[in-house]
Amino acid sequence: MVITIPLVLLLAIALLLLLRFKAVGVGVAVVVALFGFYLAGTGAADNVNQLVTAVTGALADIGR
Repeated sequence: MVITIPLVLLLAIALLLLLRFKAVGVGVAVVVALFGFYLAGTGAADNVNQLVTAVTGALADIGR
C-alpha cells in the first residue's frame, strides 16, 4: 500500500515548524510564500515542476 502526501503539505509543515522554533521570522515566511506564488505564474514554473518531479522520483527510487 502506497500513501502519498502532497509536496505542498510537507512544505507547509516545514514552514510552520521553522516559524514555531523561530528559525525564520514571519516576514521572511511571507516573502518566501509570495515568491513561490509569483514564480508559479512565470515561464520558470514548468522547469521548477520538472526539477521537483525528478528529485522526488529519484528519492523514491532510493528507497527501493
